[in-house]
Amino acid sequence: MFRKILIANRGEIACRVIKTARRLGISSVAVFSDADKGALHVEMADEAVHIGGSAAADSYLNGDRIIKAALSTGAEAVHPGYGFLSENPDFVEAAEKAGLTFIGPSASAIRALGLKDAAKVLMEKADVPVVPGYHGEAQELVVLASKANEIGFPVLIKARAGGGGKGMRLVEDPKDFGEALSAAKREGKASFGDDRVLVEKFIASPRHIEIQVFGDGFGNAVHLFERDCSLQRRHQKVIEEAPAPGMTDTMRQAMGEAAVKAAKAIGYSGAGTVEFIVDGTEGLRPDRFYFMEMNTRLQVEHPVTEMITGLDLVEWQLRVAAGESLPLTQEELTIDGWAFEARIYAEDAQKGFLPATGRLAHLQFPHDLARIDSGVREGDTITPFYDPMIAKLIVHGPDRDTALNRLETALTRTEAVGTTTNTAFLAALSRQEDFASGNVDTGLIERNLDQLNSVAPVQARVIALAALASLEPGDSATEPDPFDAFGLWSHWTRPKRVVHLETGGDAYELAVSRLSKDAWRISAYHTGNGFEAQTLELISNENGDLRVACDGTIFSARSIRDADRLTLIIDGTARQFQLPDALVGEAETDEGGDRLVAPMPGIVKMVKVANGDRVEQNMPLIVMEAMKMELTLSAPRDGVVAEITVSDGEQVSDGALLLALEPEEG
Repeated sequence: MFRKILIANRGEIACRVIKTARRLGISSVAVFSDADKGALHVEMADEAVHIGGSAAADSYLNGDRIIKAALSTGAEAVHPGYGFLSENPDFVEAAEKAGLTFIGPSASAIRALGLKDAAKVLMEKADVPVVPGYHGEAQELVVLASKANEIGFPVLIKARAGGGGKGMRLVEDPKDFGEALSAAKREGKASFGDDRVLVEKFIASPRHIEIQVFGDGFGNAVHLFERDCSLQRRHQKVIEEAPAPGMTDTMRQAMGEAAVKAAKAIGYSGAGTVEFIVDGTEGLRPDRFYFMEMNTRLQVEHPVTEMITGLDLVEWQLRVAAGESLPLTQEELTIDGWAFEARIYAEDAQKGFLPATGRLAHLQFPHDLARIDSGVREGDTITPFYDPMIAKLIVHGPDRDTALNRLETALTRTEAVGTTTNTAFLAALSRQEDFASGNVDTGLIERNLDQLNSVAPVQARVIALAALASLEPGDSATEPDPFDAFGLWSHWTRPKRVVHLETGGDAYELAVSRLSKDAWRISAYHTGNGFEAQTLELISNENGDLRVACDGTIFSARSIRDADRLTLIIDGTARQFQLPDALVGEAETDEGGDRLVAPMPGIVKMVKVANGDRVEQNMPLIVMEAMKMELTLSAPRDGVVAEITVSDGEQVSDGALLLALEPEEG
C-alpha cells in the first residue's frame, strides 16, 4: 500500500479521500488555489501545496504544477477525485512518466471511453445496447440537422466529450435546432475544450440508471449493483438512490452483465460507472436499456453504493491501484437496505437553479440522521470559481420508505444561512407523490417545478418574531441580545421601536412595544401589508435558540443575524428577512425596466444584439457563463437597445450593468 498520496482536487471529494487515506495510515497531500487557501481539505491534509490562481485553469487544471507538487512532497500516487483532470488521459500519461501511480484507469481506457461517439461504437462491437443516433465526424449544421430529422424529433444534442449535463440540449422543434446546437457547442468548448457533438433520439419517460463497476489489473471485473439518478434538473443529478425502484432480479442481472462486459471490453481497472438510459414506459424491461456513456472515475453519488454494500469504494481504488486484486467476487457482493443522496447546493431553485455565492454565516447538519460529505464549514465562502456544492446528505434504511422518511427529516433539519440554498426544494422533492411511490423519470422535476417551488405564505407570528429579533442589541453588558434592546421605562406610553422588514417581495413597517419583561406587542406602524397584530412571550433564548408563546401556542425557532439579513428557522423551514435602512430610499428595480444586469459574477460569452436593435420581451440578449453553466439573459420588455456596456469574454461582477434600453415614452 502507498505511504503517501496527493489528491488532485478540492472540496468534498478531497475531504472524502483524505478520510479513507487517514484510516488506512496513508499520508495525504492537498493542493489549493488562491481562493482555497483556508479550505477544509487544506486543513484536513497532512501537507498542502499552493498550485496557482483561483480560476481552475490556473490551478486544479494545471497538470504540470500538480505533478510537481506530488514529486516535491514525496507522494507516490495521485488520486484525481472527480471533475478537473480525473478523465484527462494526457495527465495520466504525464503522471506515470514522472514515476507516479494514477489512482484510476489507464490513459488508453479513458481515451476509448472519453468521447461519447467513439465509446458507443466500441459498445456496439461489445454487444452492449446503445441509443439510436448519429455519432459521426461531420459537424456541419446542415448535416446534423438532416440526421436529426432522420432520427425523428425530439432529439438530444450532446457534447461528445461531455458529462454532468454540460453541452447538452433537448430539441423538440426542428426550428430550434440551430440555436440549441450553437449553445451546446459553446458549452462543450468551454467545459471540455471540444465543441463536437452527437445527436440521439430522446426517449420518452426515460430513467437514468447506472451501474457501478470495478476492475483490477488481473482481468477481473465486478458490478456493485445499480443507482437510480433519474431526478435531474438541467440534466444534472439532484437526488440519487440505490437500489432502483421497481428493479427486478432479471433486469439487474442483464444490466450488470452488460456493464461488466463494457468494462472487460477495454481491460478496465479501477472504479467506473456505466450509465444507461432506460425506457420506463412499460416498467423496467431487459430489452429497454441503452448505453449512454461510461465515466472513468469515482462518481459524485458513490456514497449510496457504499451504504447498501457496506464497502469503502475509495479503499478499493487505493488497493487496486497499489496492485492488489479485487477484494470480493461478484458472488460475495450483496445489497443491504436502501440509500438516498441529496446534493445540497448554493443555488436558487425559484430562479431556474441559478448558482449563488456568499459566506456561510451558519451551517448545521443532522449528523445523527445522515452521513454528511462536505468540503465547507460555517464561515466559509461559496465563490464563483467552482461548483457551488455545500454538501452531500446521505441516508440509509432497511427499506425505501424508511430511508426516504429519514431523507426528508434530515433535509428539514439542515440549516444553512448566508447564501441561497436548495434545501427547501430538496425537502419538497422528497415528499413529492410520484417520487415517494417510486414512479420516477428524468422529467419528474420539470413537470412538478411549480409545486416543488411553491412557498407557503409567511405566518403573522413569524413576521412578528422577525421584527422582535431584528432589534439591535443594547449597549450595556446587561443587554446582550435584541430582546433586551430597550428598557421598560417611558414617560407616558410603553417603550416602542419601529422596525422595517422585507420578505417574499413584501415590505413591513412594524411597531414593537414592550408589555413586560418577557412580552411584546407587534403591530402595523404605517406599511403593514395587512399585518395582524401579534403578542409574543419569550420563554427562553439560548444564543438564538428560542422558545416563544403566541396565542396559547408554544413553538421553537432559531434566529440568525448576518449583517442586514435575518433568518428564522421554524419547523425546518428557513425564512429570510431583509433589514433595509429606513433612512435610505427604495432602490430602483431593474426587473421589467430599462436595464439588464448580471445576476451573479461570471463571463460574458456572447452579446447577441447591437446598439439600436429593436428587441421584444424575453428575447435572448446576452449569454453568460457562471460556475461552468450558461445563463441566457433576456429582454425585460419590448424596446430599443440604447447602450451595451460589455463585450464577449469580459468578466463581470454581480449586479454589473450589461445593457440598457431606451426609456419608454411617458
